[in-house]
Amino acid sequence: MPQLNPDPWLSIMCASWLAYMIMQPKIKSHITTNNTSNKPKKTKKQTWTWPWT
Repeated sequence: MPQLNPDPWLSIMCASWLAYMIMQPKIKSHITTNNTSNKPKKTKKQTWTWPWT
């Protein structure tokens, strides 16, 4: 059964994990976290007035 042959897939998996581990700090340095101080203040929602009530 070809699914049980780890020869091609094991090397691909190891190479992709190695690339991820090397590039992870570079990717994380570009991602900014959400600042709660920059969020707009919540405004009170206006309720809809139905004409038939």
